[in-house]
Amino acid sequence: MSRVPGLPLHPAVTLLPFLYRPFPFLDAMAKRYPDAFTMRFPAMPKPAVIFHHPDAAKEIFALGPDDAHAGQANAVLRPLLGNASLLLLDGKEHLRQRKLLMPPLHGERMSSYGARMVALTEASIAAWPERERFPVHERLQAITLDVILRVVFGIGEGELFDRLRERLVGILDLATSPLFLLPWFQKDRGPLTRWNRLARALHEADEMLYAEIRRRRASGERGDDILSLLLDARDEQGEPMTDGELRDELVTLLAAGHETTATALSWGLRWILASTSLRARLLRELETEGALPALAPERIARCALLDATTREILRLQPVVMMVGRVLQRPMRIGGYDLDQGTPALVSIYLIHRRPDLYPDPTRFDPDRFLRQRFAPHEWLPFGGGIRRCIGLAFALYEMKMILATILARAELRLPLFGKVHEVRRGVTIAPSRGMPVVMERRDSNRIHDREDRS
Repeated sequence: MSRVPGLPLHPAVTLLPFLYRPFPFLDAMAKRYPDAFTMRFPAMPKPAVIFHHPDAAKEIFALGPDDAHAGQANAVLRPLLGNASLLLLDGKEHLRQRKLLMPPLHGERMSSYGARMVALTEASIAAWPERERFPVHERLQAITLDVILRVVFGIGEGELFDRLRERLVGILDLATSPLFLLPWFQKDRGPLTRWNRLARALHEADEMLYAEIRRRRASGERGDDILSLLLDARDEQGEPMTDGELRDELVTLLAAGHETTATALSWGLRWILASTSLRARLLRELETEGALPALAPERIARCALLDATTREILRLQPVVMMVGRVLQRPMRIGGYDLDQGTPALVSIYLIHRRPDLYPDPTRFDPDRFLRQRFAPHEWLPFGGGIRRCIGLAFALYEMKMILATILARAELRLPLFGKVHEVRRGVTIAPSRGMPVVMERRDSNRIHDREDRS
């Protein structure tokens, strides 16, 4: 039997560097243990095997719902997302929910979402300070949260929008601590603890979400938002989603599509602004494709270099470092014999940094995605197999809409002495200091033109 190598250390020894300096830690482990290594996590009863060879990722992603459970591997997220979250379900329940959730996040509906994404980004840019340094990550968080509230939840401006937005901002801020990922901290240890404050804020947000779901269900009021489509969705037995299922999936879409997208956009601006030639090429492509000056979503979506840029952002700085399965039977993966119950994790970060797959892997080079198509087990920021993130198309589309709008409407630069490094925010790895930028000027005429037409 082939045993997977690893450090024979208590999880407390390896956990702190993994939580607070994850990339240097993973780089060091990959140098010491090519292709796979073991590591202990407090939330997992058995040592996890972390694979970082694409062939092993392909094997894991090919496993069926009876062979491996991803929901079991994500159990640490249950207190936030709820029992009915797609990320926590396995087997038939997972397949049912996935079929119900897929249609609103794909196809022709994207174009109707695009105009709102562009407009929300323009409205944000109109309030950005000129010729002074500011943390753009916070502004991007606000944009992506507004996209969730309007496009996903279907909630427009008003008292509910303001109250729910305030609660969600509080929840998301509290959930960014790396300690949130440890089961020991997910307990009520007094009214002043972070977990207690998070639980209270989550309860208040839940009350608002449940009230809105009941109101929309009773009134029959519908829009083209994702909640409206889910209210009318039916499974193969003709059954709708329950209020609890709707709540859990809405919170899952929020958790999966807010901080992650804002973080990816922050890193993207870091690299785009560092290359005047890339910025010029992106603007030229937008003009050539007819996306300027009106920023038509269907034209933006056709931009090949912009698409390659979003993919390279997610390659070089994947916002989620790894995905996993818990094996439901003994099996052989990557040349190693693994027992039933073993957590088999795929390191997205390490696979994306393999020089045999991506030459000069630490260099930001969007053209690599114009020269070559990568297999699903080679470029995998959204996971893979039957558990591949259902929001993939939505996230890529949103990133392109927001990046194109910022490039066209704001002239940004990196400040002097503005070097950033990676810091953990919950499950994501964000740029430090809020990703500082300076806006030299904004194209206010075009922003006002759009406001006049709307």
